[in-house]
Amino acid sequence: MAEVRTAAGVLRGRSEAGVAVFRGVPFAAPPVGALRFAAPAPAAPWDGVREAVAFGPPPPQPDPFGRGETRAEGAEWLTVNVWSADPGRGANLPVMVWIQGGGYTFGAASSPEFDGHRLARDGVVVVTFNYRVGFEGFVQIAGAPANRGLLDQVAALAWVRDNIRAFGGDPDRVTVFGESAGAGSIAALLVMPRADGLFRQAIAQSVPGACLAPELAAEIAAACTAELGLAATVAELADVDPALLVEAAMEAAGKMTAQARWGVVGYRSLQFGPVVDGDVLPVGLFGNGRATELLVGHNRDEQRLFSALTGVIGQVTGEQADEALRLLAPGPHGERRYREAFPDAGAERLYELVHGDWLFRMPSLHLAEAQLRRGGPAYLYELTWAAPGLGATHGLDVPLVFGNLEGSQPAMLLGGAVAAAQELSAQMRAAWTAFATTGDPGWPAYDTERRLTRVFDVEPAVVAYPEDASRRIWGEHTFDTLRLRE
Repeated sequence: MAEVRTAAGVLRGRSEAGVAVFRGVPFAAPPVGALRFAAPAPAAPWDGVREAVAFGPPPPQPDPFGRGETRAEGAEWLTVNVWSADPGRGANLPVMVWIQGGGYTFGAASSPEFDGHRLARDGVVVVTFNYRVGFEGFVQIAGAPANRGLLDQVAALAWVRDNIRAFGGDPDRVTVFGESAGAGSIAALLVMPRADGLFRQAIAQSVPGACLAPELAAEIAAACTAELGLAATVAELADVDPALLVEAAMEAAGKMTAQARWGVVGYRSLQFGPVVDGDVLPVGLFGNGRATELLVGHNRDEQRLFSALTGVIGQVTGEQADEALRLLAPGPHGERRYREAFPDAGAERLYELVHGDWLFRMPSLHLAEAQLRRGGPAYLYELTWAAPGLGATHGLDVPLVFGNLEGSQPAMLLGGAVAAAQELSAQMRAAWTAFATTGDPGWPAYDTERRLTRVFDVEPAVVAYPEDASRRIWGEHTFDTLRLRE
């Protein structure tokens, strides 16, 4: 057993495989009752010793694998978990705070792929946490603050600042790291005044560039609540069962492609995301922000996972490729430029290229370049290792970074090639923990002349950015806030 004293009281965790682990620690009050749809409020202190051995329940959300189930368990959604190989106020270890992805729709820190044991044994304190997703966290509701999920993240980082020394962490050496929607959240935190001083460095893995204008977010909210015959206001929704709101949002999501006014948001069914409300999130993800040290990158075959989930692998038609290029490629000549840049690409290749570029690859590159404009160093990487089955697809980096190569859904992306992944995982963990410790992952910083990029593959290399054809197509594009079409 391991005990630590936090600002709210004493915690008792467990010693597991040489690492002290504390689970289910509240960093904010349960956002229910009078606090439903409110900004996070402080957690209540406790007397005596609180057992910290079980994860807190995830926030209400749909089943991420489309089985129609709704997860809405308990009320204490806002909890953190800590792994430390050396708990105690004198250790001063670097801290890595994970923000999970899930399309701003689902995600739980209790997922086995986010177990922090392996990283903690590499010499850092690892923190994971739940934040409100979907309806509770990101729907635009009249009478409620926007971006409640982002506000939860700020509250979790404030908890780390105030308490992590008790777990052996150095509050002045905090690195946030996250993937997919977690990386998009980090891009938002970089421009949010409320996050000032809460982290020193950031690692963003596969950054989505989409954020919503308030008017578009309000229409999406209205479409969701219309499934229940309600308006998107606190007054009408405060007493509605969270599971019903999840189900209503799922029903509305199935109708999004018919909403021409929503543009690419409807085409890609991007129901939830950060809202540029002018307050919590004052500007878009690529606007003026802090000159934080940044490690950012993407995977080569980002779209393959989504093609597999939607059943279009080997089935993409010329019409589908044409539509994707028309809706997603940048500028008036984007479709032509893709066909010229990739003259041998068939329909499926073009479809996956433009989807992957729009979703993650080019936003990740553009975030690196935005950091250069802000005056901070950026280190760029690309994961190109072709795991059996889906290649270097979206999410493949998660088991590699955590070192959890078996026993989780993301680990299945390895295609059984666990032995081959072990060396790659060691390389990525070493780079991530070195960056968290020193601010240098082990290769030169990115600049717009040499464009040096660390390639993670069987044969590691540092080369000029490998996706230069896509870079040139998107070079003049700006990932603006998504708005309603006229």
